[in-house]
Amino acid sequence: MVESLQGNNLSDDIERVFFTKQEIQEKVDFLGKKISCDYKGKDLLLINILKGGVVFLSNLIMSIDIGISIDFMAISSYGPSSETTGAVKLIKDLEESIEGRNILVVEDIIDTGLTLNYLTNNLKARQPASLKICTLLDKSVRRIVDMPIDYKGFDVPDVFLVGYGLDYKQKYRNLPYIGILKKEVYLDKDPMLNY
Repeated sequence: MVESLQGNNLSDDIERVFFTKQEIQEKVDFLGKKISCDYKGKDLLLINILKGGVVFLSNLIMSIDIGISIDFMAISSYGPSSETTGAVKLIKDLEESIEGRNILVVEDIIDTGLTLNYLTNNLKARQPASLKICTLLDKSVRRIVDMPIDYKGFDVPDVFLVGYGLDYKQKYRNLPYIGILKKEVYLDKDPMLNY
């Protein structure tokens, strides 16, 4: 049994399941088919933003039936708290050149858009043939920077979600569903958190 931050089973810290494993898989399959259709006959490189997006990417690429490549970046806009700080830092860069290639950035969730804005500006400077965005979750109510999203799984309200790669202090990523974290789990540790 994997323990939560409170020493319980991970699921004990979840207020309620927001998207089931099956609902997520159906959406991922839909996105994969659409991406396969849109990029048929083209060179496509999927760039994943570590660490939260790795679960989504892993499932998404199995739903894409055209040849693809993948690469990873790590960018942080979060400090030790779960609130966005606005500070963006490149932690890991790409291993391949993207010049002249079709790029699809794969994110787990987009909220303020600050991190993604930094990332897309960074990638555009490298002169790709095209640059599009795919996210599983869109928390547009928290948007600070407007971002065009080309492939979107679900719109979500301003609640604290964990599971399917989403974490709180590196926990809950391995939940097979997406759930709302109980407030008592994080309010004691982050009293300024406004979810």
